[in-house]
Amino acid sequence: MTRLRRRALLAAAIALPHAARAQAVFPSRPIRYIVPVAAGGGSDFVARAVTEAWSHALGQGFVVDNIGGGGGAIACQTTARAAPDGYTLLQGYVATHGTSPATRTKLPYDAIRDFTPVGMIGATPNVLVVNATLPVATVADFVAYVKRTPAGLSYGSAGQGSLTHLTMELFKQQAGAFIVHLPYRGIAPAFNDLLGGQTQAMFPGLAAAMPHIRSGRVRALAVTGATRHPLMEQVPTMIESGFTGFDATQWYGVVAPAGLAAPVLRTLNDTLNATLAQSVLRDRLSGEAVQPMPMAPDAFAAFIREDIARWTKLARERKIELDS
Repeated sequence: MTRLRRRALLAAAIALPHAARAQAVFPSRPIRYIVPVAAGGGSDFVARAVTEAWSHALGQGFVVDNIGGGGGAIACQTTARAAPDGYTLLQGYVATHGTSPATRTKLPYDAIRDFTPVGMIGATPNVLVVNATLPVATVADFVAYVKRTPAGLSYGSAGQGSLTHLTMELFKQQAGAFIVHLPYRGIAPAFNDLLGGQTQAMFPGLAAAMPHIRSGRVRALAVTGATRHPLMEQVPTMIESGFTGFDATQWYGVVAPAGLAAPVLRTLNDTLNATLAQSVLRDRLSGEAVQPMPMAPDAFAAFIREDIARWTKLARERKIELDS
């Protein structure tokens, strides 16, 4: 072996541990955080509140990248194709990793195989609201009213296959009642027609409904979930109202491309959960009626699978199948 060759091998041997240590340091640069909706809405608020606090725990900043379009499909594809190195994350939520996989036959990504679940952020319940002029005060009143008026009532949703659509279909199934579905392009126009009396009921997320509930223009009858929400402790749950196991939540979580290394995943999950425990962040999230729900990666993966399975079962039973 030549002297030059020996020197080269010695230099490589000395450099190898340093390179390994450098690769083991995560994160060493800012993280791209993809949000599958346009800037300005509830999902965007959650993303910016969480990443601002999370950056302190990680010692690195986040670059929030809003990629709307395709009901979140474009953002999901972008994330799934990225390197699984922890530097590209997606704020998945009930649409991208719950209702869309359950209802859409041509989804260009696999919500399970294409991603590594990092952790849950939190959730907000849905709330059954009616136009304030409707002569009902409880869920039982509403069910009786619907059955007396089988052809005269309609409900709005944020779109075909949305959580607001499927939650009302779950209600109709359990109540044995019929209400005409009118899908809108988003929750805002759906609320406009509910306030105007063109529709009579809806099952929006609590954060979107709160201003209208407080104004008195819509009446809240019940919230989804196992417990009453602290913002409306006087409003019963659907379960209290006689709907066994009735649950639907607008949830938010963090996923990475499939194949994320275990040490990086552990760092992300540990710091995310520590961040969610901070009272300052919890107070900020309460502005969107979001209650933090920290989870280990395995628990979050199970949550996603169960949510998809539940909505898939309902979609099949209600014959809801969308091409795109």
